[in-house]
Amino acid sequence: MPTGIHLRDVRAQLFDAAERVLLREGPSGLTSRAVTAEADCAKGVLHRHFEDFDAFLAALVLDRIHRLEAHAEGLRAGTGDLVETVAEMLTEVFSPVAVSIVALITFRDELRHRLRAARPGPGIPLATDAAHVLAGYLAAEQKLGRIAPDADVQTLAPTLIGAGHLLFADRTGAAPSGEAVRQMVGAVLVSAPTTP
Repeated sequence: MPTGIHLRDVRAQLFDAAERVLLREGPSGLTSRAVTAEADCAKGVLHRHFEDFDAFLAALVLDRIHRLEAHAEGLRAGTGDLVETVAEMLTEVFSPVAVSIVALITFRDELRHRLRAARPGPGIPLATDAAHVLAGYLAAEQKLGRIAPDADVQTLAPTLIGAGHLLFADRTGAAPSGEAVRQMVGAVLVSAPTTP
């Protein structure tokens, strides 16, 4: 007899279930059994759609990266307050689920290997992708004259991602205030080097 409910968009429902497990139990609680129980489906459903659990996790992370890139396309350089826009972006990048995903990537070697095969490059996938997205946005702002022309946006972006990660890293504690995030962003952007 079949168990669970009929899943219309299996991937999306399994990803949503995984994110709920991550929020509730963190990376150490994310297992294939926890995901399928949360999705209210048989464990075999996950394995019919993914080679193994690490393939599922890699697809979950890549889905997150694609959502981040889609969100970034909506950022319009030259509109709104620069510090506020970057602070909002960092708050989105470091949502509780994303912080758990970064931890998951850090401690699962096979997942990291699969992600590097899919998206070659150094750094921690998702965090590195966020830095690329942010660098693109900062470069657009630079072309509009809202950031110094000689500021190194390729260094500013990962600096903001690293400082943001430190602010948001404790997934079980209170999130930093919006003011704390804006203060950090302002301090990093103000310190951008300029030539005399």
